[in-house]
Amino acid sequence: MKLILFYDSSCPLCVTEIRQLQTHNNHQQLLFEDILAPDFNQRFPYIKVTDASTILHGLYFPDPQQSPQLLLGLDVTCLAWKSIGKKKWLALLRWPIIGFFADKCYLFFARNRYRISYLFTGKSRCKNCKID
Repeated sequence: MKLILFYDSSCPLCVTEIRQLQTHNNHQQLLFEDILAPDFNQRFPYIKVTDASTILHGLYFPDPQQSPQLLLGLDVTCLAWKSIGKKKWLALLRWPIIGFFADKCYLFFARNRYRISYLFTGKSRCKNCKID
């Protein structure tokens, strides 16, 4: 199983979560792609940067013999943490009633992530938040 996460490298909170995921990505099941990379459109022409800026995108490869599945929002986040065996409580966010409200909260966060980043980090955006 592989999961590609398409993240916004200008968002301090997004970068912080990607770094946390990288720390536990011992079996390299997660791959990370910056949607702001200069060559992103050439490498991933089927992922629109404007769409990926609105909601987290992920490509899930459950089996090498199958086509990848496009996942969005909390489905990406929950699968990423599950795949590295951390934050198991996030599975609650996919339960039907909780999931409905969690998705609404996530979309609010995604639309306002720069302002929320400023509240938590003192920076709304970063120019060079590179992931190693």
